Amino acid sequence: MTTRRTFLAATSAAAVSAATHAFAAPSDGDIKIALIGCGGRGTGACNQALSAGSTVKLVALVDPLEGKAQAALDILKQKHEGQIEVPPDQVFTDFQDYKKAFDLADVVLITTPPGPRPFLFEQAIKAGKHVFMEKPVATDAAGVRRVLAAAQVAKEKKLNVCVGFQRRYDPGYMDMIQRIHDGEIGDLVYGRVYWNGTSRPGFPREPGESELHYQIRNWYFFTWMSGDHILEQHCHNLDVANWVMKGVMPIRAVGQGGREVRRARENGTIFDHHTVEFEYENGMRILSQCCQIGGKCARTVSEHFHGTKGAADLGNGGKFTINGGLPGGKRSRIKEDPYQLEHDAFFENIRTGKLRIDAEYAAYSTLMGVMGRMATYTGQVITWDQAMNSQDILVPDDITWATEPPVKPDADGWYPVAIPGTTLPV
Repeated sequence: MTTRRTFLAATSAAAVSAATHAFAAPSDGDIKIALIGCGGRGTGACNQALSAGSTVKLVALVDPLEGKAQAALDILKQKHEGQIEVPPDQVFTDFQDYKKAFDLADVVLITTPPGPRPFLFEQAIKAGKHVFMEKPVATDAAGVRRVLAAAQVAKEKKLNVCVGFQRRYDPGYMDMIQRIHDGEIGDLVYGRVYWNGTSRPGFPREPGESELHYQIRNWYFFTWMSGDHILEQHCHNLDVANWVMKGVMPIRAVGQGGREVRRARENGTIFDHHTVEFEYENGMRILSQCCQIGGKCARTVSEHFHGTKGAADLGNGGKFTINGGLPGGKRSRIKEDPYQLEHDAFFENIRTGKLRIDAEYAAYSTLMGVMGRMATYTGQVITWDQAMNSQDILVPDDITWATEPPVKPDADGWYPVAIPGTTLPV
């Protein structure tokens, strides 16, 4: 059995090997970036990267879905005159073209759907590239283990790794969590984290579309690609819980979930609601809720922590509150864009030779979401070691258009969906 401590000790010695050296940009030199995954979030992340300084230059884009890379390039050209150095033969449209893009760049932005991220992160670190990677960093425990192993190599090669948990760079969150750590609400008793919002429709299949093409285009609705919304979206709230807990992870989880409104073929394999209780070794509990049912259901995206002296409410209506024995009251969030701040810090570290690697805490926050999904999909109590050692490998390695998708529809076009109490943990 692998624990957090023994796994990190083992992967430090057996991590991914490579002969390349870390890139260190001089303070007055250009930093060349490649964008891997050109959807809305990828285009936004690239915009923020280019906004981190005039010496940041875009040199390559990769997206296998027709027109995506060119569409992103057209948008970025309008926003960043003088920073786009992408000739037509560096707009790549095949899965394997990531290798060509890596060769051209100093920094790689991995903004694909979550499923392929562990493989691409591993390859980028092998190639000696600094990496910005969106969250979550994997969709299964096997992917988490790969990310942790590659993160050890990044440390050895002094490669910066920034992960899109932008709350970690938000001054409001940073201030409030420091106040929690300083004891303003006393010893923690329990916490509550929420991402309860609207539903979103899936994409219908197009005539003649291959199964893999359809699942990649409709990626959000397939667990192997998105991790389900408890991971793809709610991981932000789980990461805040991990941050407040100073990286101490839960020992077990139990939960419930299902599908109330996702009853169409294009809704793939994911649930529309999850509720999980995470238990810690000291008896602390964190209640996690994420719901995408919509309608008149109550909505909130927030985190709340209760202690022996008071309570802290984070991100609730744009304001943070601490109530307790010490003065707290309301505090408006500082009006800075954390999405931009994370890129500003990332590129500043590259320029100055400082080192920050977000991949380890991001991997554990991701595994917390995987653990919660295992609990809701099976209806069973799931331990941390059980989640860490799960042999459920959801994502094929090194995807090409010849790859067989890991799930397929039945004769009527319906995909298999987990049944709590029947589905078993792997």
